[in-house]
Amino acid sequence: MTKLSVNINKIATLRNARGGDNPDVVRVALDCELFGAQGITVHPRPDERHIRRQDVVDLKKVLSTEFNIEGNPDDRLRQLVLQVRPAQATLVPDAPDQLTSNHGWDTVAHAAFLTEVIGEMKAAGIRTSVFVDADPAMVEGAARCGADRVELYTEPYAAQYAADREAAVQPFVEAARVAKSLGLGLNAGHDLSLENLAYLNERIPWLDEVSIGHALICDALYLGLEETIRRYLRCLNQ
Repeated sequence: MTKLSVNINKIATLRNARGGDNPDVVRVALDCELFGAQGITVHPRPDERHIRRQDVVDLKKVLSTEFNIEGNPDDRLRQLVLQVRPAQATLVPDAPDQLTSNHGWDTVAHAAFLTEVIGEMKAAGIRTSVFVDADPAMVEGAARCGADRVELYTEPYAAQYAADREAAVQPFVEAARVAKSLGLGLNAGHDLSLENLAYLNERIPWLDEVSIGHALICDALYLGLEETIRRYLRCLNQ
């Protein structure tokens, strides 16, 4: 079964736009769990423009599903992850001022660094996933670094889906097969939506987890959060 992890960054963005605590990030996360989500994802950035360090600490205290902290593993994030000890840390090569994630790791060029960080996380009992493009060589590199999982960066799939979904998904199927052959767990995320999620899950039925934030929160503005999560779960045959 492919788990749905809801990225709640956009809830924090809305809260921060006005100040105060409305909407309440922790309350929304608990509601996502109540409505069927099997995980919560946050991506804290150094400027705290959405998820704040305190949010991460507060969420860890109350969540009952899998907690996934993703981001660039600089000293600040590594300290936070090791303090909070989520179920999973997803390593993403974001620059501090980057608007959103737009590429995966070069797991060959950064092998020494990734091996160090992954070893540190795993020693603390934290499952570690590496954000990669749909490139078999990058998947293989993540395995050599000791990763437990890879997360496929799916924006290229989403961008090409409407024009030719089979061509769009094929590199991801190939990368997913390599991950499976190496014994790596498999996650996917970025620009997945109600339009394109079901087909990805159909073609890669051994996906462990998808992490979805922007599209899901946008859909919830029209459908409501509970109905939106139900629809995403149906895309995953739940």
